[in-house]
Amino acid sequence: MTSTKADVTKTKRLADAVRVLSAEAVEKANSGHPGMPLGVADAAAALWTGHLNFDPTDDKWMGRDRFVLSAGHGSTLLYSLLHLFGFDLSVDDLKNFRQLNSKTPGHPERGETPGVEVTTGPLGQGIANAVGMAIGAKMASARFADNDFDPFGMTIYALSGDGCMMEGISYEAASFAGHLKLDNLVVMYDKNDITIEGASQLTCCENVDKRFESMGWFVLCVDGHDIGAVSDALAEAKKADRPALIICKTHIAYGSPSKQDSADSHGAPLGPEDLKGFKDKLGWPSEQFFVPEDVKEYAADLIAVKKAARKAWDDKLEIWKKADPARAGAYNNFAKGILPEGAFEKLLENAPDKAGATRAHSGAILQVAAEICPYLIGGSADLAPSNKSEIKGSDYVGPGKFAGRNFHFGVREHAMAGVANGLAAFGGWRPYVATFLVFSDYMRASIRLSALMKLPVIYIFTHDSFHVGEDGPTHQPIEHIESLRNIPGLRVLRPADAVETAAAYYYGLTQGGPTVIICSRQKLQPIKRDRPYHKAAQLSGGQVLVEGLDEVATLVATGSEVQLALEAAAILKEQDINVRVVSLLNRKRFLTRAEQDRHRLIPYGQPVCTIEAGVNDGWAALTGRRGLRIGLDRFGASAPASELAKFFGFTPEMIAAKVKAWLVQLDKLGRLSTGLN
Repeated sequence: MTSTKADVTKTKRLADAVRVLSAEAVEKANSGHPGMPLGVADAAAALWTGHLNFDPTDDKWMGRDRFVLSAGHGSTLLYSLLHLFGFDLSVDDLKNFRQLNSKTPGHPERGETPGVEVTTGPLGQGIANAVGMAIGAKMASARFADNDFDPFGMTIYALSGDGCMMEGISYEAASFAGHLKLDNLVVMYDKNDITIEGASQLTCCENVDKRFESMGWFVLCVDGHDIGAVSDALAEAKKADRPALIICKTHIAYGSPSKQDSADSHGAPLGPEDLKGFKDKLGWPSEQFFVPEDVKEYAADLIAVKKAARKAWDDKLEIWKKADPARAGAYNNFAKGILPEGAFEKLLENAPDKAGATRAHSGAILQVAAEICPYLIGGSADLAPSNKSEIKGSDYVGPGKFAGRNFHFGVREHAMAGVANGLAAFGGWRPYVATFLVFSDYMRASIRLSALMKLPVIYIFTHDSFHVGEDGPTHQPIEHIESLRNIPGLRVLRPADAVETAAAYYYGLTQGGPTVIICSRQKLQPIKRDRPYHKAAQLSGGQVLVEGLDEVATLVATGSEVQLALEAAAILKEQDINVRVVSLLNRKRFLTRAEQDRHRLIPYGQPVCTIEAGVNDGWAALTGRRGLRIGLDRFGASAPASELAKFFGFTPEMIAAKVKAWLVQLDKLGRLSTGLN
């Protein structure tokens, strides 16, 4: 749509309706952020009425433009727009803003509200997500578009604020977007110069426009309350040959009699008197959550136009599919995330049967996974040679080059994870990202959002313990595995050999939600199994590797410590002490199984010793009060890995000695069901 004077008048009325609905929702909840919705309503309305393509009856339509509210605290702005434009969000839903089990939570949540693309609130994340979506669209276009039709020729829009621009992730992501020349990305910056503590100039005096220009962005500055100017800027931005930033200068709480340009409106209701004065200035009726008929009619007209555009797109898609059935099949598989039968078996069959670091096994299995899943894409934060995270035989994504499957993310761990979330949220892609485990700290906010949104991102973390060696405690993860396990909905897997690494990849390729695969730097021997590894081991979370008569205890280990447990068990056996050994690939999965399933791995009442080169927190759920936890509750040290293993007590002989001393003590107390010989 082109902006006309009549459109501007009607759009202004619609923007005022957004303001009133937003302010009233916050007022009713007695909680929220009204200032931002009131200030940016004009600019947002210009986008939604004249530029944004969507179908309110199908918020999963692949051909839609994407709208990301990076400044998620202004959620009522988005909810009001969704309501006015016919999404499945009623007036009652607006009235239930921030209430338990409502469709209008305090910050937008993917999966909770129709039309919400990603979960936002932690500032800057939405910008990184939008960058990921823009890359996802470009990569899909490179695979599917032809001269007649591009199913992925959409534009990705993000609406950000001053706080987003201050967060470091936005700089990382914007730098990456500028490098890639993402001409399908438009970020609107609501520059009201206010944060919670007051004027943004208290802490930030940089020229954001110059910063973005230096990163290769096309930058426009407009009056954010001039709907025509904003609409013209959007049209110009879409013609740019690079990502665009539209700086919309606005007034926070625009139109509020006493709160305009005040930090007081950032995170608190306007108050009854100010809300009444605001509505009176607009000539709005006193009735709560009132939408004028002319606004409803205008919105209905716009919805009809957008549905007609959707219908035209569908018609083109069908012609495009019929022209090339094979391509149509690939498109359908991409859209639905379909994998071929036998993926689990193929991954295990191709697991290397030799000694090696699990990071090396991961690199080999990644090639098989990439063959199975053509939409597996990813890269590393400047550590691909160490992470073994390159898909061989495929190009790298770069400026104007989107047919490849590999990324050079640069030293941008946080943005890398945020971009991966955007790729996954776009649909079709199975993104993976890689770095050293210790640097997962830089990514934690994005990893948490992966879990919150249930996005199928695969995180490959290598160099997983003090065995990193000479680089010392700054590079030796200690608390990281346990810290990641504490994130609800995050699948944390620490494979002990190539077979378990292959199983971990199967998790990542097939399960909903994010998967973390944690790999060793040091070489490990392949595990000799008496029984094949099959899906039942995955379902239970682990596998019994050693069992027999007269077991007195169970040794539970993960990753590189499984080999230690096996060697320690062999030493104990020579001393006539029989122990069971369990490799626990997925502790969280094991702990959520039914009691009888858990007892198949760890017999009821049998004493348990856990072995993991990290903090002991979390293992008490398996060991109980009488169990033994062998871990590391201190930071590492700088020395060769073999010396550190002796220093920290992680050799087979030292593990066996600790276990024996523990069992002797239990035997003296009469707490072993089978006594020691």
